[in-house]
Amino acid sequence: MEEIEIPQYFICPISLQIMKDPVTAVTGITYERESIEQWLRSAKHNTTTCPVTNQPLHRDSDLTPNHTLRRLIQAWCTANAAKGVDRIPTPKASLDRTHVLKLVRELGVGHLYVNALKKMEALARENQRNKLCMAEAGVAKELCLLIMKCFREGSTIGLQEALGILHLIWGSIPKPEVKILVNENCDFIDSLTWALHCEIDNHVLVKIEAMLVLEKAIKATNSSRLERLRPEFFKTIIMVLRGKVLSQQAIKSALLVLIEACPLRRNRFKIVEAGAVFQLIELELEKAHEKNITELIFNVLAQLCSTADGREQLLRHAGSIAVLSKRILRVSPATDDRALHILSLIAKFSARNNVIQEMLRVGAVTKLCMVMQADCATYLKEKARGILKLHSVVWNNSPCIAVYLLTREQR
Repeated sequence: MEEIEIPQYFICPISLQIMKDPVTAVTGITYERESIEQWLRSAKHNTTTCPVTNQPLHRDSDLTPNHTLRRLIQAWCTANAAKGVDRIPTPKASLDRTHVLKLVRELGVGHLYVNALKKMEALARENQRNKLCMAEAGVAKELCLLIMKCFREGSTIGLQEALGILHLIWGSIPKPEVKILVNENCDFIDSLTWALHCEIDNHVLVKIEAMLVLEKAIKATNSSRLERLRPEFFKTIIMVLRGKVLSQQAIKSALLVLIEACPLRRNRFKIVEAGAVFQLIELELEKAHEKNITELIFNVLAQLCSTADGREQLLRHAGSIAVLSKRILRVSPATDDRALHILSLIAKFSARNNVIQEMLRVGAVTKLCMVMQADCATYLKEKARGILKLHSVVWNNSPCIAVYLLTREQR
């Protein structure tokens, strides 16, 4: 597309993109509807300020559609179509509460509810306004009840759609309502765990959606309910990590669930007993994932290795120390911090002779020396120095130790 000058008043002051659905605030400034609505929603208090004029702007301020400007933009886009400018369609009418409530009522009608779910899903995918309207109309509660009904009856009809819609609108549900949905519906977490075991035609999609919703639900769960999570729950999460057919996002959600549960000591024991440590090492060895997943894996491992059983499970894996040392200085400072923390726990509390020799053999000692000389945070260097001091007698004859000492003397 050849470079073309766009009229300045076609540009949203927030997104700096051509407006598709221009609306004018009470301050007289026109914005892209989605951008100004997001600005108003993100306000911490009921009153914020206009991004351009800095005048007070209430969260519930009326936004007036600027039809004249929209038509001008559409006409300009059409006139410049030959230059590669895409035409902007006329925005659809806003979703109204009455229509949503009609769909909610249809959820209770046997021969209508699947079609109602499909309509809801299409609406939720359209725009943020629809998600807000659906959340305000109580759709989330009805979907939770439907998912729990599927669980109790062992039925999977409409399950994927219900989970998908709930995931789409979750961020639009007020936080107090989320906490009530999760903590006052005893079967909700169990229903999501059950969905992760479903073996039906579209089971992969159902499991992905269930995992994404479960992550959000666990984040809203109070500590009392978190502490009462059963061992079977954690075995299911490990099953998700073991399954190679699920998306990276579902794997990430499973790791985030473990991170939410780990701070409670009782849960750490349950997670270790479920075989998490061994599976996390296996997952990291696959290497077919994003950097942030490695950070999450090491975060969970560091918490689980605070228990003796966690460290023992780690050391039973032949590649554990090697993968810990290999990731240091290769992924991120957060990974370095967690890896050094794990090696420190091993060196302090699980330092059998064969373990110390293994650290030397697979290059962990060499990597600790590299940390000491690398351009990294001082506290990481101190951690590495502390580990080296613990077993300096055994490692003193290591070539890397000798090189490190020589380099330090030369400085």
